[in-house]
Order: sequence, then C-alpha cells, then structure tokens
Amino acid sequence: MLFDFPPENWQVSTLGEICQEGGGDIQTGPFGSQLHASDYVFSGIPSIMPANIKEGRVSEEGIARITEADAKRLSKYLTKAGDIVYSRRGDVERCALIRKREEGWLCGTGCLRVRPGSGIVDPEFCSHFLSHPETKEWISRHAVGATMPNLNTQILSALPVLLPSLPEQKAIAHILGTLDDKIELNRKTNETLEAMAKALFKSWFVDFDPVRAKAEGRPTGLPADISDLFPDSLEDSELGEIPRGWEVKALDEIAHFLNGLALQKFPPEDGAATLPVIKIAQLKKGDSTGADRCSTAVPSDYVVRDGDMLFSWSGSLAVDIWCGGDGALNQHLFKVTSKTYGKWFFYQWVNHHLPGFQEIAQGKATTMGHIQRHHLSEAKVLIPPPSLLAAMDSAFTTLLDRSFGLRRQSIDLASVRDALLPKLISGEIRIPDAEKMLEEVGI
Repeated sequence: MLFDFPPENWQVSTLGEICQEGGGDIQTGPFGSQLHASDYVFSGIPSIMPANIKEGRVSEEGIARITEADAKRLSKYLTKAGDIVYSRRGDVERCALIRKREEGWLCGTGCLRVRPGSGIVDPEFCSHFLSHPETKEWISRHAVGATMPNLNTQILSALPVLLPSLPEQKAIAHILGTLDDKIELNRKTNETLEAMAKALFKSWFVDFDPVRAKAEGRPTGLPADISDLFPDSLEDSELGEIPRGWEVKALDEIAHFLNGLALQKFPPEDGAATLPVIKIAQLKKGDSTGADRCSTAVPSDYVVRDGDMLFSWSGSLAVDIWCGGDGALNQHLFKVTSKTYGKWFFYQWVNHHLPGFQEIAQGKATTMGHIQRHHLSEAKVLIPPPSLLAAMDSAFTTLLDRSFGLRRQSIDLASVRDALLPKLISGEIRIPDAEKMLEEVGI
C-alpha cells in the first residue's frame, strides 16, 4: 500500500487534519431542501453537479445555473480556486480541482467540497494525490451503500494523506500539471478543429455558400482551383434546391453500418488473450478501462481499432472516431465504413443527422430509445461531382487527421502522467528523474 512505507521526512496525516490545520474544511453542497429544481435558470451562476466532474476538471457542458440572489443566499457553498469537488453518489472517486475560472461557482447538490486551506498542502498536489489509484480505491472501498456508493464528510476526513515538504509538493504538482496543461491544450485545440470542420461542412453542404456567391457574382473566398469546381446555380431535387450537378443519396448508400454482436456468446477463456468489449459507455468516455472482456475469437470485422468510426444507435446516441485501442464491437453500436467515400464524409453526414436521430430515439415509448435501419435510408445526403469531392477531401481529411493525432497524443501523455503519478507521490522516483521523462516525450 501507498502508506505502508512513506519516504523519510514525508508526513502521514488525514485529509480532515490537513484541511483543519490549513484553515480549510470539508463540506457537502446544498441539499434539495435548500435548492429546488425550480430554482435553476438558463443564465446565472454555474452550479457544479456530479455530471460536470470529468477527468479531473469541471465541464461546463449541460451545467445548471442559479440566480445571483440564490448564490448570495448559498454563499457558504461557493467555490474558491484550489478547492476540490467530489461526486457524493455513484462514481464517488471522481474529483476535480477548481481553477480560477470556476471560482465563485456553486458546489451543487450531490457534490462535496474539499478546501485544503493554505500553508500545509499545495492544492494541485492534493488534487493529484486524490487522483492516485490507491487513493481512489480507498474511497470506493469506504463509501457506504451496497447499490449506490455514497461519500460523506466523515469518510473524506479520514482519508490517509502522504505529504512531502511544501516545495517538493509544488515541484511534483508542476511536473504533473505540465502534462495536464498539454492535454487540456490539445482538448481545446480539438474543439476548435471540430468547430472548423462543422462550420465548413455547413457552409458547403447545407447553406451552399460558394454556389450562392457565384450565382450572385460575388467572390467565394476560396482558392481559384476549388472555387471553379463549385457550380454557379441551384436546381430542384427531392430535398428542395441543391447545387446543380449534385446527387441525392441515402445515408446507408454512402457507408456500411455494421451492427455489433452479443458478445456474451464469446466469453473469455482461462489463460487466453482477450479483448475489451466496446459498449455505449466506453464510446462515451473514449476508452475501454474497466470494460468487460471477451474472447479474441470475435470475427475480424467486429474488431474495433483506432481510427474506426463508431455510432451508438440506441440509448445515448453518439458518434465518435475511436482512439481507445483494440476492442470488440458490442450490440447497439455501429462500426461505420465505406469503400467509396472518405471517413470525413460519412462522419460529417452522420453528425449532421444526429439531432434528428436523437429526436426519434427520445420519442420511443421504451426504456431505451433507438433508431432503426429504415431511418438510415430515410436520411439523405448530397454527393458533389468526383472532382469537387476530391478537392474537399484534402481540407476535411487534414482537419480530421490533426484532431485524431492530438487525441492520440493526449492518450500517450495521460499514460506518462498516470505512470508518474504513483511513483512521484510514493517517493519511488524523485523530481530530476521525472523531469528527464518529460524531456523524452518532448514536454
């Protein structure tokens, strides 16, 4: 165990003791009796819920908000930079460090807030320590509740903590934080690349901006060799007006949608190699950590590899380019391929139709909404002439390849960070050795 043989001069304490000594505390967010569902608003102070705690950071995606008046009323639950928030139920080992950006947000219902205080522990070091696999395992093991794990202030207060000197804490936090910062930069760059690809697709395939510009005698803003390939007029079709010379096809005509298998029919065998089972949950989080396993006897078409496009057609409908390593395609997922069109082309068209598919699934009177094969046939796409499609291919493939490359790099950096984390925090390796490892990966 991490705490069995602490390095010389490292202090063994508890999270409650270091918070108290540093002038901090550990407390829950407001309970339902203090903040009702009707109190949430469309704009205002963000309220951090368990769903917003992701990969050591706070995600603003789908975040709830409260009024300034409620924030003032609940001021003791507002966050400060350096706080750490936990999910109080379910995935109780998940936590996120509050950065300057999230200062003054509400530690919402269903969350716990750890405030380390000052002078005893560096908040970033504390955040990394709480992300240590053995720390997370300790929290999961001590959480109460058989069906739904629950975390409380008493459990967190008793959590054993191992502390080197404050300068060494800061040095460790800097090394691990450097990797985190690069991963976060890659994430933000990816968001920009995805937004660029989406905007370009909408301009060319939905709004027909270059065609309309040429029809009105305006410049398209594109290089001449690409601009010349766009027509200068629209024509009628089953979808209404579309660029002259373009075809209308069904979504399932441009790509093959391979449905996954019931992989319990391929159980793992003792001592034999296995594959992780890629289900909707794995698609949503982007990796196969903790996934079920199956035999490698799965037919090769159903093996998922990095770069494959996956589309969950039931439950939480989602589309992604997989980069979580080899796995096996489970039922309720499509692996989407094409022998004729580039990956970017069917990826963008499936994403274009995704909101409509999600609406269909939500309208199902079942516990798990879904779409059916005929919905793929009813979803239409536009096909430019081959010369124009080839020119488009270069622009979109560049964006897609760069995005995928950054995601792969982030996975590699996360592996380095996860390998360094337990070694640094247990004192197994020291700062100079860790700095050499960063140099080797170009950080």
